[in-house]
Amino acid sequence: MYFQSASPSIVRSVKQIDLLNTWLRAFAKRHGLPRLMDYQPDRIADELPDLMTFDVVGEGDQARFLITHEGTRLTSAYGSEHIAPDERTKRYLDDAIGPIRYARVVSHYRACLAARRPAYSVSMVRDADGKEVSYERLLLPFGSTAAVDHIVGSYKAISIEGGFKIGDLMSIRADQEPVCVVKAVIDRDAVRGNPGRRLADDLEFS
Repeated sequence: MYFQSASPSIVRSVKQIDLLNTWLRAFAKRHGLPRLMDYQPDRIADELPDLMTFDVVGEGDQARFLITHEGTRLTSAYGSEHIAPDERTKRYLDDAIGPIRYARVVSHYRACLAARRPAYSVSMVRDADGKEVSYERLLLPFGSTAAVDHIVGSYKAISIEGGFKIGDLMSIRADQEPVCVVKAVIDRDAVRGNPGRRLADDLEFS
């Protein structure tokens, strides 16, 4: 799967732009990957329903993503309401969403790890009533210059057709398989004051 090299302007959601800009400022201040403890976006409590946070366990293609926070709207989108709230964390993403859905998304997390830069994607899905929904994923890496230790993921579902049903939006049914229309690593202009700076060519991940 190819990930284009992109600037921050590729992000559509206003809320995700705010989260990304906060990450960029922390990146510039530290001259490298921010530490999770230093990441303090404004009004973060309002965003928690659409956020997931992960500890990265392992390296490269063997890395797994241990959920440390799961937003309530994501719980609904993935049909996990039947799981007790205290059991939705401290489990690995591959176990939480199952092999079919994990196979669809794992390359995005691996791209974030490999590039040590934010990864962004937009997928088109349909809700239970057939309305088209844009599902926008922003993954923000945290750690050291050598490795990513944590990922904060923001997930936004938006429809130009108006209100839609969030329940089971990310179903494993074949007719509901998301169609990915944007796959990018945000590595251009990653440091403010360096217009056109490019940290990597287009990336390919299996």
